[in-house]
Amino acid sequence: MIKANDPTLQSWIEVPANSDFPIQNIPFGVSAIGRHSSGHCVTIIGNTVVCLVRLQEAGYFSGINLPAGIFEKDYLNDFIALGKPVTRQVRDRLSDLFRKDNAELRDNAEARKKSLFNMADVEMKIPIRIGDYTDFYSSREHATNVGTMFRDPKNALLPNWLHLPVAYHGRASSVIVSGHNFHRPKGQMTPPGSEVPVFGPSKALDIELETAFIIGKSTELGQSVSTKDADDYIFGMVLFNDWSARDIQRWEYVPLGPFLAKNFASTISPWIVTLDALEPFRVKAPDQDPKVLPYLERKADKTGIDINLEVYLQPDKMEPLKICTSNFKYMYWSMDQQLAHHTVNGCNINVGDMMASGTISGPTPDSFGSLLEITWGGTKPITLPNGSQRKYLEDGDTVIIKGFAQKDNIRIGFGEARGKVLPAV
Repeated sequence: MIKANDPTLQSWIEVPANSDFPIQNIPFGVSAIGRHSSGHCVTIIGNTVVCLVRLQEAGYFSGINLPAGIFEKDYLNDFIALGKPVTRQVRDRLSDLFRKDNAELRDNAEARKKSLFNMADVEMKIPIRIGDYTDFYSSREHATNVGTMFRDPKNALLPNWLHLPVAYHGRASSVIVSGHNFHRPKGQMTPPGSEVPVFGPSKALDIELETAFIIGKSTELGQSVSTKDADDYIFGMVLFNDWSARDIQRWEYVPLGPFLAKNFASTISPWIVTLDALEPFRVKAPDQDPKVLPYLERKADKTGIDINLEVYLQPDKMEPLKICTSNFKYMYWSMDQQLAHHTVNGCNINVGDMMASGTISGPTPDSFGSLLEITWGGTKPITLPNGSQRKYLEDGDTVIIKGFAQKDNIRIGFGEARGKVLPAV
């Protein structure tokens, strides 16, 4: 067992009930603290953000071979690039340092004052410098729903879908961290019954409930990563909302796929939950039929992860309304297969690259991960508490994605991925 995952551990830092961040989590992020605008690498326990820069300066990592200033960075890339043997040592050390019976930091008032901050006083930044971003299309339920709406139930899945994890290359520059709002995208679309496009703001702005994994180990051009070794290359996961303009997408996606419909904004949660912290929540992934090609065969019994996912819609001046409850365990194509397929042709990967799951839908309507599915193409609108309805997102709407894994009274959460739709400019 990974030392920091010990379910019996308790912290001297107060952890509220149902917190996403018990001592067993110890995710990593980047924040601006106090009057400092530059980045500081941080972790969190309960509602307390821990500045790793100050802990290193005070000598609390003295037994670990860390470069000076490794945590005084705007991004986590350099820390992640040290490799899992080192990042695991840091996580284990933090677990030990905040253990209830460890007085090293607990009884050092001056060090606590310099290194511990209330979450409400900290501005979270995007945690990684994303070199490349790939978006997969790996939920069978989602692909079936979309194919049923756009084609017919008998041909919902295209011939290649059950043989490879379909994906496209997204736009890394427009990935934003939770809390950053964005303007409604504009583009070409065809009005109902017309074959001639018009230009304007999207009228069918949607969400996509996703997660994403962060690459923690680079490869050279020509090198591939097997399903057996994939976990060594995955540092951790975040929540992900791949905002989508369905009307723009419908007109532009043939023959090369999404472009303006996707590249205007994607929102991630600020905390990277390590793959190590998620190990206790491993489950068997869905069976695959037909049999996949040898390079995609799973080499482990449990390649899925049981992560509960929730989507909330909050119109202006209203309380959030839960519109979806899904789970990452439904994914037909698992992360090891996605990474193996991505690199099998020799495509190199770099630390900080991000690979998103694609929309995560479950088997029932309340688990569908997009408004396209929830409202079935706008034919079944959502009715809000005030009686108004939604087919797609309106200006002023906020969408909040939450996620957590829970087992034996241990809850490992991601926080939230939150974003608000502003009017087009």
